[in-house]
Amino acid sequence: MKRNKFKMLGAGLAFLLMVGFAVSQEAGTGPGPRHHGGFGGGPLGFFTKALDLTDAQRAQIKQIVANEKPTLHPLMVQEGQAHQQMMQLVTSGNFDDTKAQAIISQETQTHSQIELEHARIMSQAYQLLTPDQKTKFAQLQTKHQQWMAQHAQHEQSEPATPNQ
Repeated sequence: MKRNKFKMLGAGLAFLLMVGFAVSQEAGTGPGPRHHGGFGGGPLGFFTKALDLTDAQRAQIKQIVANEKPTLHPLMVQEGQAHQQMMQLVTSGNFDDTKAQAIISQETQTHSQIELEHARIMSQAYQLLTPDQKTKFAQLQTKHQQWMAQHAQHEQSEPATPNQ
């Protein structure tokens, strides 16, 4: 069950990266040439090349993301605020399980809503792909799943090292 959840998360993450770059490039935030650590190469960077997206597809994906941004952005802000609240509670010296559970419950609910929005965006963007692009995307998913499985196996085989 847990492994399937990670596979779904990995596959979704790969596609979300593709979709997320569409907006982040236009806004000048997130990975890319205007922000350190990205794939670069303009909107959609890596996936534009890997899936050979057309200009029309990129524009449509940007529009999908732009349409969902008014719903998604406040949720992301809420999730960030919950994280900050948890960090304040953790570092306050007065940790309270009840307060922590309340924060976790709110963050879980918000995260579920974010995942629903991401799934909606992914579904809409996926429908724009040609059959060949869907095949390429499936291949990328398979490679990602293989990498995740190897990474999980590597993590399990390494002995735990105590904190120093």
